[in-house]
Amino acid sequence: MALKSTIIKTQLSLSDMDRHIYQTCSVTVAQHPSENEQRLMVRLLAYALQYQEQLEFTKGLCADDEPEIWVKNYSDEIELWVDLGLPDEKRVKKACNKAKQVVLYTYGENTQTLWWQKNQAKLNGFDNLSVISLPYSATQQLAAMAARSISLTVTVQDKEIWISDEQRSVHLIPEQLK
Repeated sequence: MALKSTIIKTQLSLSDMDRHIYQTCSVTVAQHPSENEQRLMVRLLAYALQYQEQLEFTKGLCADDEPEIWVKNYSDEIELWVDLGLPDEKRVKKACNKAKQVVLYTYGENTQTLWWQKNQAKLNGFDNLSVISLPYSATQQLAAMAARSISLTVTVQDKEIWISDEQRSVHLIPEQLK
């Protein structure tokens, strides 16, 4: 019998002073059985950092032809494609051809630099692509915040990010690779 996804209910309070977005929203996320807590929390962080009204989670790990998060317009065109991890160049190219804007959040232990060195020349050719590297130590700390019911406060100021729940707080400074 296949394992079912775990439903994660999140109360998200966002204060993004860089983009002048102040929003509190309830977000429900399905955590795939193969998705670890670090990836789940990076997905929630990406949602907060890209927040806009039509932003929505997709099938994620269950669908190879969809990003983690996207914005589609009324004509069903993809305005924003948000992906996570260290995808191969083929997937990034496909995303850049399908969407007006693509944002990739990379994370992982000692692998991001090698991945970027290998793919940088090819990925620099995509004008609609942004690549943001999240520090491994911070994403590990975020994993400790994962729970079935989460209340997160995300504050963004001068490209620095503070994420906190009821017990802990994590500060991270993402690196803009592209």
